[in-house]
Amino acid sequence: MTFSGYETGEFFDELFAEAGRPRPLGRTLVAAMEGLPPGEIEARQAAAERALLQMGITFNVYGEQAGTEKIFPFDIVPRIVSSTEWSRLEKGLKQRIEALNLFINDLYHEQRILKAGVVPRELILSAKSYRQQCVGWKPPRGIWCHLTGTDLVRHSDGQIYVLEDNLRCPSGVSYVIQNRHVMKNLFPQTFAALKVRPVQNYPIKLRDMLEYLAPDGVVNPRVVLLTPGIYNSAYFEHSFLAQQMGIELVEGRDLVVEDGQVLMRTTKGFERVDVIYRRIDDDFLDPQCFRADSMLGVPGLMEAYKAGNVALANAPGTGVADDKVVYAYVPRIVKFYLGEDIIVPNVPTYICSEPSDLTYVLENLDKLVVKAANESGGYGMLVGPHATREQQADFADRIRANPRNYIAQPTLALSRVPTICGDHFEGRHVDLRPYILYGREIFVLPGGLTRVALKKGSLVVNSSQGGGSKDTWVLADSATHEAERGSGGPAAAPAS
Repeated sequence: MTFSGYETGEFFDELFAEAGRPRPLGRTLVAAMEGLPPGEIEARQAAAERALLQMGITFNVYGEQAGTEKIFPFDIVPRIVSSTEWSRLEKGLKQRIEALNLFINDLYHEQRILKAGVVPRELILSAKSYRQQCVGWKPPRGIWCHLTGTDLVRHSDGQIYVLEDNLRCPSGVSYVIQNRHVMKNLFPQTFAALKVRPVQNYPIKLRDMLEYLAPDGVVNPRVVLLTPGIYNSAYFEHSFLAQQMGIELVEGRDLVVEDGQVLMRTTKGFERVDVIYRRIDDDFLDPQCFRADSMLGVPGLMEAYKAGNVALANAPGTGVADDKVVYAYVPRIVKFYLGEDIIVPNVPTYICSEPSDLTYVLENLDKLVVKAANESGGYGMLVGPHATREQQADFADRIRANPRNYIAQPTLALSRVPTICGDHFEGRHVDLRPYILYGREIFVLPGGLTRVALKKGSLVVNSSQGGGSKDTWVLADSATHEAERGSGGPAAAPAS
């Protein structure tokens, strides 16, 4: 298998500038893959799939009748990002998360941005994820959004845009780590020659961040990961991260609140918990504060949190900045709090609650992508150019009935990466989800999860909609490479 018949088409291709001519950052990889014996690429792809199967790299799909667990598809052709481009993206992501944290804190305290009219008050107060219970709360260290997964896409103009923010319980980082483990075994010489920045230190960074949130005076904080249980779509990730961090994986039934303290049941009796990395949505955290019918949470948890006796990551109420309508205002949010222009721009967005935008959207549904404010996983979405007239009419009715709940965006020509399709390569559309940790400082994991739409022509990359993943190789400049070698990163081999 070679790239000789590979066509880039009219889309921006991450690996090839045009048919037969790889981009400078991809030349070493292309040469290495084309230098393999006949059938070796297919053999390595099969080896990767076997390795991931043995590791149990799975996700659960709600509503599946023939079993709930599926292997997460993976393609061995990586996405490569230059050190220069990554430096700009990293700076932009840090700017974005700093501004969003200030925004969330302001909403639950002074509400300066609402009083200034920069973001409409009714937009926030009507947001499904705005928690009136959180007004006046002060999270540990003043940080609300400790973990974020920000989805990025590249359009045909070559520009990278932020597609959406994920600040509630962002998932997928376990696949980043496991994909990298597989790829380093499959392409060790190429990997070293390109000086790819490491990602395996993420669990250490995550635990350090969580321990930083512990209540004052706690010397050796006990950290746990709170999961909804084995039927959650990301349960593999919950168990993997807990194991990698060396912390307990718990369900709500394992925890109790007594005298304002959170305690965990152990074989030695009850032991205090200081920090909870929660993978449960706000609604289900505490039946005494949020949904009374929740069987997943811990009664009294929010009182312990408000008293400063336990830390939660992410903080309750953070999801207000996850709202897809609020997303449209992020450039103004950055300007208001930081006095800066946004570094990585948003996709142009129409807000259906604004009359002029609503009229345009309803008249152009065949050209736009329409999204519901609080849906995820590719659900609640209309891709206009690929939708039938009946589907467009159905969405028009939904939008008219509740315009606040919808935004619309132009249909972007997402960039592509060569992907193995049988005995040849074809371009498939991709996005990128970097992961950001906010503790003592803001840390952006070099690369992130490249999600790929495996169906030909599809723009939907979500795993629940048939998507898969690729490894993301961020190339290091010399200074960064030497620093990461000194901190345990992989040593470089001579270029071959």
